[in-house]
Amino acid sequence: MNILNVATILCIGLLIGGELAVSAFINPVVWKLDLAAQARASQLFGRRLGRAMPVWYIASLLLLVSETITHRHESHIGLLGVAIAFWGAAIALSLLSLVPINNRMVRLDADGWTESTQRELRMWDGLHRVRVAVLAVSMIFFLAGLGI
Repeated sequence: MNILNVATILCIGLLIGGELAVSAFINPVVWKLDLAAQARASQLFGRRLGRAMPVWYIASLLLLVSETITHRHESHIGLLGVAIAFWGAAIALSLLSLVPINNRMVRLDADGWTESTQRELRMWDGLHRVRVAVLAVSMIFFLAGLGI
C-alpha cells in the first residue's frame, strides 16, 4: 500500500466519521437543549463545519481522482470511477440542499429559532444521513477498487 492509498483512506474515512458523529452524537444532544441554546450551538457548529468541510470534501475528491489516475490500467478502475461518482453526488446533494439550510441556520438569532426552524433542521439531518450513506458507499467502492 502506497502513501497515496493511506492518505486517501485517512482523508475520506475521517471525513465520513466526522459526518457520522454530527448525526449520531452532536445533533441529538443539541436537540435536548432549550431553543436559545439550540440556536447558539447550531450556529457555532454550522459556522465551524461550514468553513472546514468544503475544503475537506474537495481534497477528498481530488485524492479519489488521483487514485483513479494512478490505477487507470488496473482491472478495478470502474469501481474507482463509481466511488468518484458517489462522492460527486454527495457534493451535489450538499450544494443543492444542505448548504442553503445550513446558511439560513447560522444567520438566525435566538429569536428567529422557531418550531419551523427546528423542522428545517430535522430535514437537514435527514438529508445529512442520506449524504453519510452515499459517502460510505463511495468508500466501499473505493476500497473495492483498490482490492482491499
